[in-house]
Amino acid sequence: MMIDTACIFNIQKFSIHDGPGIRTVVFFKGCPLKCYWCSNPESQSGKPEKMKDSQKNQLTTVGKYQTLDEVISEVMKDEAFYEESNGGVTLSGGEVLYQAEFATELLRRLKEKSIHTASETTGFAKPDVFSRYIDQVDLLYFDVKHHDETQHKLGTGVSLKPILKNLMTALDKQLEVIVRVPVIPGYNDGAKNAQAFADLFNQLGITTIELLPFHQFGEKKYTSLDRNYKMHDIPQLHSEELEYFKIIMEEADITCSIQ
Repeated sequence: MMIDTACIFNIQKFSIHDGPGIRTVVFFKGCPLKCYWCSNPESQSGKPEKMKDSQKNQLTTVGKYQTLDEVISEVMKDEAFYEESNGGVTLSGGEVLYQAEFATELLRRLKEKSIHTASETTGFAKPDVFSRYIDQVDLLYFDVKHHDETQHKLGTGVSLKPILKNLMTALDKQLEVIVRVPVIPGYNDGAKNAQAFADLFNQLGITTIELLPFHQFGEKKYTSLDRNYKMHDIPQLHSEELEYFKIIMEEADITCSIQ
């Protein structure tokens, strides 16, 4: 039986950074990864949870269960903007594949309405689940957080192997894929890591990537959730600090931008 509800923690309108044109981004709650630098800790649990609102000095609920019809009705309110700008709908998280059955059906119904679909994913899912999902995706943003299996487990809590396998599936299907690398101080930065990423991407046939510099936008959320934030004293990275990373990528014939 198809799952008709999912826990959604935000539906963001008029986004211009999550795919072509004007887009609506649906943020799914729940993620199997435990990245210690995560900027959206409120997205990690797959259920609604309480979070302190410092401005109102009260608790608010983050996330609510919504049906397919409710989500489709909300995103289709901006259909005219999608048509005028060649935009569409992007699914994000958390990790959208944490609620893959609902997300797959949502994309299928949107494609029936000729809506361009995009997705942001860590790629951590069972191969058959991932394969069915990306059949409904026009553009895939795919995070690769490390090139080394041991370091990937230390930083995220999960293996890199199924992620790379799913990435290869997307490439084999000739899906439009943009790989994103979140660059984290002390974890995957530095010229040595940049070169190892370049070697991996050359091996996989990746030709376009985006670098996402570490930032501190999520720091206050940890306090609001009464959680410890391991990156509290780490300065955020600026675009100019990653020029070396970009140069190494371009020397490996990989088109690279810094977001």
